[in-house]
Amino acid sequence: MAEPPGATGDAGRSVERVVRPRRALRAGLAHAVAVGVAVVLGLLLPAVDGGSRVAADRAVAVLNVLGVGVLSVTTLIFSLMFLVVQWAAGNFSHRLALFRSDPMVWRVFAFVLGVLVYSVTAVLAIGSRPTVSVAVPIAALVMAAAAFVLVRRLQLVALRSIQLAHVLDELRDRGLHALDVYGPPDGTAAARDPAPGPDAPGVPPAGPAASVLWRGAAVLVEQFRLVPLVEAARRGGATVVLRVKVGDVVYEGDVVADVHHGTVPEGEVLKAVLAGPERTFHQDPVLAFRLLSDIGLRALSSAINDPATAVQALDAVEDLLRRAATGPVVRTSRAIPDASGAVRVVLPVAGWDDLLRVGLDDVLVIAPGMPMVLARCHRLLTGVLSVAPAPLRPPLEERLAWTEERLSVCPSFLRDGAGSGG
Repeated sequence: MAEPPGATGDAGRSVERVVRPRRALRAGLAHAVAVGVAVVLGLLLPAVDGGSRVAADRAVAVLNVLGVGVLSVTTLIFSLMFLVVQWAAGNFSHRLALFRSDPMVWRVFAFVLGVLVYSVTAVLAIGSRPTVSVAVPIAALVMAAAAFVLVRRLQLVALRSIQLAHVLDELRDRGLHALDVYGPPDGTAAARDPAPGPDAPGVPPAGPAASVLWRGAAVLVEQFRLVPLVEAARRGGATVVLRVKVGDVVYEGDVVADVHHGTVPEGEVLKAVLAGPERTFHQDPVLAFRLLSDIGLRALSSAINDPATAVQALDAVEDLLRRAATGPVVRTSRAIPDASGAVRVVLPVAGWDDLLRVGLDDVLVIAPGMPMVLARCHRLLTGVLSVAPAPLRPPLEERLAWTEERLSVCPSFLRDGAGSGG
């Protein structure tokens, strides 16, 4: 049985960097931990016999007021924040979930839930005791103060999520991180080779393969569970070539992966596909381009007619394209080795044409009707061309020629002065 090829590039990029737990699991764990700690404290603190004491009825009154007060304030804040999220979706993109997916949202909710559970548990634990340790109301006061501080921070995060500049900066930063992590780490020169050989890292191995088909209803690929997939491929002496990318919709009967050289149980491959309701940034470099394009397209719609916002979105797109142009983006797959350096998983990633098509082309087609946006697209293409290596230049030059042809029919004062966003 032939062994899979070794990874000749930087094997230091471990697969742990390209896997994240599910958000629902993390949220549920945070809630469970908060409730568990609250129950323990609610049972233990009233049982403390030493130290200063306070009348039990006063402690119960403090617990009731703080528990209900914290819950009421949090309910109000969360209700207002839902309106903020809805406003952001209506003005930016329905796929924008920056605030909703922020870990602070479920952590604050978990802490407030813990305060409420502690108050109820402590009241029940006090029972008919005449006095109780002063630690019981003090702990409640400290928890309530911390809860209000966290709720205030959450409110500030929600308010920032409706500011265009903050949203664009956040999308750009997440896109830059995804490009840095998920670009094939095979070395700059090799990765820019437009015609890599059949044994180059990231190139699917040749020869017969066993295909794994998707079973069940259509799903959106949210993430890949890469760590266990690499381990399963190592045990079977195989290389698993994934045929779907993060963000793709997989239908019943579609080929999910091809298994080369060895054997991997079909169930292990299918378990590596994490389905979700919407795309996330964890393993999807294209999502930032998609959202920035959405914001630009919505701003250019006849209902909104806000070309300056589209120009700001293009500013972020140019930053992402410049970073992508200086990195290994020609390859459309990434080789993930095991601890020994043998390639075990080949992960499809977005190539240069994908990034241009998603991040620029939709806006570029509409831009001729908006001189400001068309001129900004011209500056974007010129700027990216100035840093792009030779293999990446042809698609940029084609778009630049198209843009210059459209600009040539505009008056000179529009060509020279537009594109700065005002």
